[in-house]
Order: sequence, then C-alpha cells, then structure tokens
Amino acid sequence: MELNWSAWPPRLPEQPIFYPVLNEDYAIRIARDWNVKHDGAGFVTRFEVESEFLSRYPIQQAGGQTILELWVPAEELDDFNAHIVGEIHVVHEFH
Repeated sequence: MELNWSAWPPRLPEQPIFYPVLNEDYAIRIARDWNVKHDGAGFVTRFEVESEFLSRYPIQQAGGQTILELWVPAEELDDFNAHIVGEIHVVHEFH
C-alpha cells in the first residue's frame, strides 16, 4: 500500500491524546493484535519530527522497557503536525 501523508487528522472527541509509539515492534503488536481485532485493519507508520520540538514531550514508558510512546494532547496536534519532517509512510498493514 502506498499511502503517504504529511499530517495526522484531528483526534475524535474520545481521543484526547495522540500516542505516537517509539518502537516498531510495539507498533506492530498494536496494529496486528489490537487494531485488527477491534477495527478490522491495523497500520504501522514511520515519520520524523523535529527533535527540538519533540523535547517538550517526555518519553512515557507504558509497560515494559520497549513499550515507549509520547503523549501529545489533541489540542497540540496541529503544532505537532507542523513539525513533521517529510511524509508519514505506511510500513506495515494488517487485516
């Protein structure tokens, strides 16, 4: 699948936080084991964000040592999107 984007869509009302994960294996587990079961499909993306901008979001350990993510409040997503470098690439797809 060749879908590339330059920004993330606004969060839904029940999604107050955007959670980009920092480990591809963790992202694969979420997409394959959670999203497929609940939504019928799961996608893993890869993108870059300016390092200086990202420093405002401390890395959160959401479980084991490799379960790392950032917690970006939904109201800051436009600012986050403005600091994405290049495109957002889909690197894995599960159904």
